[in-house]
Amino acid sequence: MGVQVEQLSSQTETKPDQTKFGTKIGTSYISELKAELKKVTWTTKEELILFTKIVVGSTFALGLGIYGVDLLIKGVLNGFGALIHLIFG
Repeated sequence: MGVQVEQLSSQTETKPDQTKFGTKIGTSYISELKAELKKVTWTTKEELILFTKIVVGSTFALGLGIYGVDLLIKGVLNGFGALIHLIFG
């Protein structure tokens, strides 16, 4: 049971030139980002206001719906409780 140890070669890693690498990637990235942002269809102020109203309204309506279902379930359970109390004393 011997352990073999291999010696790694002593090749030096080549590091990219930091200034060349950073500026080339940076300018390329920013120019591509600008090109992509020009393709975006931005909403108008009127659309944004309308969609905000729709989201707030639907959230309010959903909250009221959940509240109504909660009251209904609570009423049914209280009714069962009262019926059980009436029957068994």
